[in-house]
Amino acid sequence: MVQDYKQLQIWKRSMDLAVKLYRLTKKFPKSETYNLISQLRRAVTSISANITEGASRSTRKDFSRFLNQAYSSLKEIECLIILSNKLKYLQNEDFEPLEQEIDQIGRMIWKFREKIKS
Repeated sequence: MVQDYKQLQIWKRSMDLAVKLYRLTKKFPKSETYNLISQLRRAVTSISANITEGASRSTRKDFSRFLNQAYSSLKEIECLIILSNKLKYLQNEDFEPLEQEIDQIGRMIWKFREKIKS
């Protein structure tokens, strides 16, 4: 479907988000290694992985389905960072920019999905 998924802004931004979250979760309590940290990391890597997989599909419908999965993973992350902030694992100075980035990526995925569908 897409020649080079690495040129897509949504892929680049989702990779940057993954790097940020990996770095931030290093500061979380060790007791969260197999819970919150693991779940956040799996969800954030799922975004770029789904964009990659969708871009390699041969139909727009398939690509759109994978973009839906990427969007769902992004929303999962949104919920988990809110929890992380409430638990004081994620401070406001880290939380607020993440929340804004998630919102922007979500809008990008949604618009790109609509473009793919039409």
